[in-house]
Amino acid sequence: MKQRRMALHPSTAPSLQRQAMQQLPGLLPEGTALGLYWPLPGEVDLRGLAELPPLADRIALPCIAGGELGYRRWSPGDPTAKDDTGIPAPTNAASTLEAKQFGLLLAPALAFDRAGIRLGYGGGWFDRLRQQSPWNQVPALAVVARGCLVEQLPADPWDVPFPGWLDEQGVHWRDGVQPLEQP
Repeated sequence: MKQRRMALHPSTAPSLQRQAMQQLPGLLPEGTALGLYWPLPGEVDLRGLAELPPLADRIALPCIAGGELGYRRWSPGDPTAKDDTGIPAPTNAASTLEAKQFGLLLAPALAFDRAGIRLGYGGGWFDRLRQQSPWNQVPALAVVARGCLVEQLPADPWDVPFPGWLDEQGVHWRDGVQPLEQP
């Protein structure tokens, strides 16, 4: 799946970015934060959302420290350093946000199925976070190229299904999941 996503990336990333710019600001309740991710090779870079006026000062990036995933506020130009997994993360620990401050989390996916199972890199960071209360109440979308949607992925007991996904055609909600209402 990593090879498939990498091959699709040049043709799908611009459309995925466009869909994110058009649809995500309207899904976020007023005053809540949007949890993004620092893009690894082949992952769609959505950090440009921070430059949209409705989302300025409302973006947070993950930081893994001391064996836990948390989110810290981030704006373009803010200092970053590699976290415990070697991924750049905001350095200001005082800017750590609580679950109740979020309106939506986004997580990159190598593959995704219509039951909401996301294949990531296997660290389980997003699943462990989303198992915890009150994080389990924060809506979350997988970010995935349409060509990486599969019929079924193997699910482990710790997998927490995502309510929907963002692909190059827009935001989609699983059958039976109540979509986020426009604020």
